[in-house]
Amino acid sequence: MTAGGVQRDESELVELARRGDADAFGELVWRYRDTVYTLAVRLVGPDLAPDVTQEALIRAWRAMPRFRGDAALGTWLHRITVNTAWTLRRRATRHETQQLDETLVDPAAGPERAGELAEMRAQLGSAIGQLTPGQRVVLVLRDVYGWSHAEVGRELGITQTTAKVRLHRARKRLRALLDEESP
Repeated sequence: MTAGGVQRDESELVELARRGDADAFGELVWRYRDTVYTLAVRLVGPDLAPDVTQEALIRAWRAMPRFRGDAALGTWLHRITVNTAWTLRRRATRHETQQLDETLVDPAAGPERAGELAEMRAQLGSAIGQLTPGQRVVLVLRDVYGWSHAEVGRELGITQTTAKVRLHRARKRLRALLDEESP
């Protein structure tokens, strides 16, 4: 926000940030921090997500002068977050389970249904956590964020066909893992 409380245009902030204006970049971070964090949680789980978020935003600041604007800023930040998540995930020494947002629990459904949904969320999160990082990222980008196969392919630097194959394998593995946990 400017001194008068007027929100500045994103393109103006991007241009200022590209020239090294830390305040402009701070405002961009403020706008995108939740998006970056949510993606990080979905890719690596809640334990590693703060580290991924912080590292991704640091990398974005360092790379800001090279941001050409060919893609939207949000898409560019997604790409940095995905790459950072993969890097930090490889570095992590312990196995982490994937947690899903609380959005699967409807408080109006009553305590019994809420309990069932919480159990299903835990099972799904555990199963997603057992997918390979490549399967997990394709599944999250396609099924959670609703990206097209082409967008997933561009984001990950793979062909659209490879994205489809990975998604198919991820869904197949996820079904098998969920079937194993079912009574």
